[in-house]
Amino acid sequence: MGFITDLTRSWLTRSAKPFTFRSEYDSVLDYSDCESLGLYVHIPFCKSICSFCPYCKSIYNAQKMDSYIDALLEEIRMVGESRNEKTRCTSLYFGGGTPALAADRIGEIITELQKYFEITDGIGLELHPDNVTLPVLEKLKAAGVTRISIGIQSFCEKYQSILGRKSVDIAAMKQALSQVHFDTVSMDFIFALPEQTYDDLRSDIEQAFDAGANHVAIYPFIDFTFTESKVKAMSKKEKHRLLDDITAYCDSMGYTRSSIWTFSCEPEARYSSMTRENFLGFGCSATTLLRKQFKINTFSVEEYCRRIGEKKLPTSLTLRFSQRQRMVYWLFWTAYSTRVDSADFERFFGVPLKRMYGMELKLAKLLGYITEQDGVYTMTPKGAFYYHYYENFYTLSYIDRMWGIMRQQAFPEKLEL
Repeated sequence: MGFITDLTRSWLTRSAKPFTFRSEYDSVLDYSDCESLGLYVHIPFCKSICSFCPYCKSIYNAQKMDSYIDALLEEIRMVGESRNEKTRCTSLYFGGGTPALAADRIGEIITELQKYFEITDGIGLELHPDNVTLPVLEKLKAAGVTRISIGIQSFCEKYQSILGRKSVDIAAMKQALSQVHFDTVSMDFIFALPEQTYDDLRSDIEQAFDAGANHVAIYPFIDFTFTESKVKAMSKKEKHRLLDDITAYCDSMGYTRSSIWTFSCEPEARYSSMTRENFLGFGCSATTLLRKQFKINTFSVEEYCRRIGEKKLPTSLTLRFSQRQRMVYWLFWTAYSTRVDSADFERFFGVPLKRMYGMELKLAKLLGYITEQDGVYTMTPKGAFYYHYYENFYTLSYIDRMWGIMRQQAFPEKLEL
């Protein structure tokens, strides 16, 4: 896997140099030149730990979470006070962990962010199915949340057992969702589980839309090396067939495909924190992507709070981009939406896309991965699968290694990928 990703990185960056992350950071983040700036906030606490989940998380403790949120508010101030005027932003997303466990303080966090940022395109937040109750939904709505994402994973009992999840009370969830309106109600599912069938996945989607969702995300199971999951990954051939079949089903139902793995029954419903050109991340393990750098905060809740207490940003590692590296990062995550507009690329980088990657685009068209119309490149179903397939390589070669190390070391000295 490492060979494939290293070869692809070298080819696309036109350099044998790896992505080098160092234990350094800018005490003042310059995001004044960032258009389409997004915001992300990480709340790492969960009532129980799912063995398959790779994200930064910690067992919930009310006192510990309050101390963490106090530090989080201070990080927001440290970053926001570097500018004398409000910065216009697109969207704000809360991830975790289970951010809904902090429902009583979400409004406080949003208010603090709004002192420094003008959020123009909505606020999203993740929930565990247990959090989908009328009191919690009302608190989130009052705080300003406009989009929610519920981590169902599967409605099928056999997969709930495999994943260590309990059954979902669909009727109670539907009742609660019917009483509080959100622009987007997304439900997350895992596909490519052992022996999972098209009928299993189709049933999940149908039940989601019937229960009040207007958007679904169908993420592939990835076997991270540092998790304790005993789930075995599905073969490439089976994955390909399952993704093609479920995509064809969604197309036949008239659902809108807004990214590789997301579909909506209402065209305006959307939920994605991944396809933003630049973003600021707050909280442990949160990442920040700016024009010339990518940085990631420490994964340790304790070290995060300690650094903030010292009036220092909790940055663990920073990557200083070369121009080609930044282009590859931009293209990879923009392509997640299944389309790349060459005009957007030229606006961001000041050079035409075809001048930088004309040969690669011709090859992708020849292989049937993309089509082109008026400078907009759109993935075909074949291209979408192979994006997914490569993303799996990328995740296991780069993200798996980085997150595995950062779970063990709060502040590594250096990391080359």
